[in-house]
Amino acid sequence: MENKFCYKCGNIATTREHVPPICLFPEAKDVLGLNFRKDLITVPSCDEHNSNKSHDDEFLMVSIAGIVGNNLVGYLQTQTKVDRAIRRKSKDFLNKEIIKNYKHQTLKSKNGKKYPVLYGNPNYNRLLNCFEHISYGVYFHEFGERFEGVVKMLLGFINYDDNNTQTMTEMVKEKFIINEIAKELKGKNPTVFKYQFFEPDQFGLIGLVMTFYEGTEVFVAFQPINSKEPFDLSMSLLNAGIPTFIEVGNKIFEFNKK
Repeated sequence: MENKFCYKCGNIATTREHVPPICLFPEAKDVLGLNFRKDLITVPSCDEHNSNKSHDDEFLMVSIAGIVGNNLVGYLQTQTKVDRAIRRKSKDFLNKEIIKNYKHQTLKSKNGKKYPVLYGNPNYNRLLNCFEHISYGVYFHEFGERFEGVVKMLLGFINYDDNNTQTMTEMVKEKFIINEIAKELKGKNPTVFKYQFFEPDQFGLIGLVMTFYEGTEVFVAFQPINSKEPFDLSMSLLNAGIPTFIEVGNKIFEFNKK
């Protein structure tokens, strides 16, 4: 084994883990024989952070493959592997583990086609946990060392009930586009998964955008253990509940609306 220590916790590695989980990448039999598993990323892992989280891997696949806005690959994964996984579960699996209090709705595409969808409350904390593991793995793959510090993230595919969080997600996305210095966009199977790191900012924070099925975006900020705590007057006002306007590019984002 090339590396002796787990990418996540630093314990002795006993195996290698796929990052993201291999189940997110369609099997050839489900996509007309096409190969969406070219040169998958693997990182050294202990048992706790690989084999013991297989249920989380399946949870993530079921949760994100069919998100509205994803590409055809995500749709095919939903109609095949995800469908098989759901059929193996109990009838309350979706409501209990994936999306609570869901309702059936119908969306109409630009060309008039109608699609059935589920609308409800996702298992947010479990999603964060899954994406945190992936971000740690991608960091290890990119830099060859385990990340030590604090990871913060926003899920760009969720519509938040809290106005500030929703506005923050939109602002972060715009900030990545406008202000950050991007590195190379990577991913050997970009229609399933691609990622892009950004140069450290003035506080040493390292940005990462991960995209699944070309429509599900996750924004990540790595704050290394030795970096200084970021301070921004606008953010201090925002956190104090004071109405705040922040300009990014040519857009204005309003927080704490009265």
